[in-house]
Amino acid sequence: MSMDKEFKDTREERAGAAKLVGIEATDAELEQALSNFRSSVNAWSEAQLSRPRTASATVPSRGWRLAAGWALGCALVAGGVSAGIHEREVRIEEARVAAQIEAQHQQELAAQRAKEDEELLAKVDSDISKEVPSAMEPLAQLMAEDGQK
Repeated sequence: MSMDKEFKDTREERAGAAKLVGIEATDAELEQALSNFRSSVNAWSEAQLSRPRTASATVPSRGWRLAAGWALGCALVAGGVSAGIHEREVRIEEARVAAQIEAQHQQELAAQRAKEDEELLAKVDSDISKEVPSAMEPLAQLMAEDGQK
């Protein structure tokens, strides 16, 4: 394993450094303690890797799902109802505008009919109110000219 090699490399470096400084690195008790610790760590790691593992199945709580479902359902119902009310109000407004336009059109038609009736009555009045019949009009014009002279 690479841990053993790294441990040996560091031990050799310390031993070389200790020889350079002049301190002996042959403390057998320290070496024995470190060796025991390393072997116990390796044994514990091996045991943890090889032991059977059991996965516990967690049962998700359904309380929040139920609440979320009700909330979404209520939101959908509220949206549908508000959309229906809005659509009804729009139709009422459109009907009101159409009724106003129709009433204005009817008023314009009535005014036009009244104007036509007035023109017809004026024509009839002008035709009836002539002082001289049409056959005698040239004579009436001659008499009007004599009266001016």
